[in-house]
Amino acid sequence: MSIGAFSFTFAKIPFMPSFDIASKVDLQTLDNAINTVKKEIANRFDFRDSPVSIELDKKNYLVKLEVESDMKMKQVIDVLISRAMKQGIDAAAFNFDKDAFPSGKVVKKEVPVRNGLAQDDAKKIVKLIKDSGLKVQAAIMDDIVRVTGKKIDDLQEVIAKCNGANLGLPLQYVNMKS
Repeated sequence: MSIGAFSFTFAKIPFMPSFDIASKVDLQTLDNAINTVKKEIANRFDFRDSPVSIELDKKNYLVKLEVESDMKMKQVIDVLISRAMKQGIDAAAFNFDKDAFPSGKVVKKEVPVRNGLAQDDAKKIVKLIKDSGLKVQAAIMDDIVRVTGKKIDDLQEVIAKCNGANLGLPLQYVNMKS
């Protein structure tokens, strides 16, 4: 194409297929799961006349549990996991590492919900991809890992490797572009 004395050539920029590896929890889905847990606990006979509080801190992605004994705490956690899984939230999204602590006549527990990949987890994923020997590039971008390769088959192998690696993280594969 030429305009007056200038001529332009448009070179085709090669586009490489890519996708993102994320670890996010939809806030509305989490809220629905918490509300379902509250309803079920309110209707259970073994929780009648016992103080139970289940709150979701939406800003910090934190579930605050408050019950009268350790045994009831375990029951609430079981209900939380099962209801969350029915809503499509992976059980690994909840971090139950912190122990419950007594506070007066009740036992409290704060359960952080993983939202986004932590830097350490992203580094593990990138190392796993690089060690696989596949011809793809992996780059950490904030709380996701972007994987790019020349062939879609290589990208699908990366997904299979990540799923088979048992990283203990709920992973989603989003923004697949071919």
